[in-house]
Amino acid sequence: MSLNAFALIIVAGLIHAIWNIAAKKAGGDARFAFFTAVLMMLVWAPLGWWLGRDAVPLWGAREWGIVALSGVLHVLYYVVLLRGYRKADLTVVYPLARGTGPLLSALVAVTLLGERLSALGAFGIAGVVGGVFLIAGGPGLLRAAHDPQARRRVRKGMLYGVLTGVFIAGYTVVDGYAVKAMLLSPILVDYMGNFVRVLVLAPVALRDRAELTRLWAAQWRFALLVAAVSPVAYVLVLFAMQTAPLSHVAPAREVSMLFAALIGGHLLGEGDRAARLAGALLIAAGVAALGLG
Repeated sequence: MSLNAFALIIVAGLIHAIWNIAAKKAGGDARFAFFTAVLMMLVWAPLGWWLGRDAVPLWGAREWGIVALSGVLHVLYYVVLLRGYRKADLTVVYPLARGTGPLLSALVAVTLLGERLSALGAFGIAGVVGGVFLIAGGPGLLRAAHDPQARRRVRKGMLYGVLTGVFIAGYTVVDGYAVKAMLLSPILVDYMGNFVRVLVLAPVALRDRAELTRLWAAQWRFALLVAAVSPVAYVLVLFAMQTAPLSHVAPAREVSMLFAALIGGHLLGEGDRAARLAGALLIAAGVAALGLG
């Protein structure tokens, strides 16, 4: 992995952790996802128009099909993630989602896309996945065994975390194919896919206008933050995918867990900080191995 690609992933990881913490604090559902999608469409409209005015009219059914598939997968990912944040701790849902996704993405990249993985790269993936599961469990899982309420909360976090990871793997492979094989602009893949997200979410969001107005008043600041910064994080990752193997980029994104463990655990008051910090350090070692491999 080149130094430039590695730097893009590090910056993306910090931004990704920040917007996930904001989403957790918002406590939103599909309507919060709708708010962020609409605001994203408006905030990034000048750049989307500038880059798309010549390229998008040339797109055919293949390009629109891959963008539509990406948009649907992103909707499923985000809605499941938000539901997990309402039902369980961020420091369980987030690391499990971030760990399952790259593991599956790397497996697909190696088995279906023909990418090669060095021994050091395999060690890096193992470090990332091991650190993620340490953060998600650790001493908390043992204590949860004697506390039915805590056990249910941890199990819900694990369920939603793994399910979110499946959708992360899905959109990572689809978007990686779009920018690497089809040579589509990373910015346009994300921005045009956002229109699909708006269309898919609109029927649910607009069903109850009074409730939508109430939620908007309570959540618009969080939604604006997510809309403004989350595309930056993901587009940086897509640019990294253009020059680095998907099987390296996907796990290396988990450097965001370092920031989530340090920032999220403090801001949200979630426990087991020592175990989760140890897991974050293991992730850092895995990311370093991926960078060298």
